[in-house]
Amino acid sequence: MNRFVKLSFALIAFTTVACEDVINPDLQPASPVLVVDAWLTNQPGPQSIKLTRSQPYFESVLPPGVSGASVTVVDQLGTTYTFNETESRGVYTWVPPAGEVFGTIGYEYDLTVIVGGETFVAASKMGQVPAIDSITFFVTEGGQFIPDLYQAEFWAKDPLEPGNAYWIKAYKNGQWLSKPSEIITAYDAGFTKGSGFNGIDFLPPIRRAINPFDEADDGSIKSPYVVGDSVFVEIHAVTEAAFNFLNEVSIQTDRPGGFSELFATPLANVDTNLKNTNPNGSPVLGFFNVGAKSGLGRKFSSLDEVTRIE
Repeated sequence: MNRFVKLSFALIAFTTVACEDVINPDLQPASPVLVVDAWLTNQPGPQSIKLTRSQPYFESVLPPGVSGASVTVVDQLGTTYTFNETESRGVYTWVPPAGEVFGTIGYEYDLTVIVGGETFVAASKMGQVPAIDSITFFVTEGGQFIPDLYQAEFWAKDPLEPGNAYWIKAYKNGQWLSKPSEIITAYDAGFTKGSGFNGIDFLPPIRRAINPFDEADDGSIKSPYVVGDSVFVEIHAVTEAAFNFLNEVSIQTDRPGGFSELFATPLANVDTNLKNTNPNGSPVLGFFNVGAKSGLGRKFSSLDEVTRIE
């Protein structure tokens, strides 16, 4: 038995060392695919849709924009919103007439993108969002190697009727927390469909997911916020398909590497709600979502604002 245990540990050690070897796989080239980035809200001001082409996995430059496309969105009443290409290659924008905003909660919307002789379409429904009531700060007491951690928490109550999905974005000092690990989604006030958490405040892990936990230069954990910092939180309504898309994006892009990658979900393209009207035509990636948005910000002005959590 002792011999077996020693052999097992030896194999594990050998495997761990082997996993540290750097490899540079020779990936087969793939034809560029149209990528549509269309997340529209009901907030005042212009709305934009970005068209790009996919690129090789190890490419370290921004994907090229796609020019010369026709981009329109039509609502269920037949109102057409034309998105015109701007000076930024691949960015198409609709500018609202004075006093108007895009979209009506509960309406259905159809997107049409015509480019290169092909037509790509998608549909979405504008969902509702709750208002953010407030943002508060709290501190968890540190120890010998961990400082006091000052954190933010937003407060909002999901509507009573079930079936609402959300993408929650957080900004620290005006900078969007956009890492794959910082994608925050909620279904009603919980994490998944059918959980029964509707009509209540968002659960604490969701309210507190807006905190960035970064490492200091010495490898220790930094406090997410310090006096003088600001935090801004947005809640975006998303469809159930968009909710699933965002979770897939998080899984596919948040890759810690190392030994754990042996058991990670294999890399794959995430689902899309876009399609080519020609079943034999070119593939397409990306997503189209129309949803209401709410937001609230607050500055961390004083330690007197902080609630201490033991």
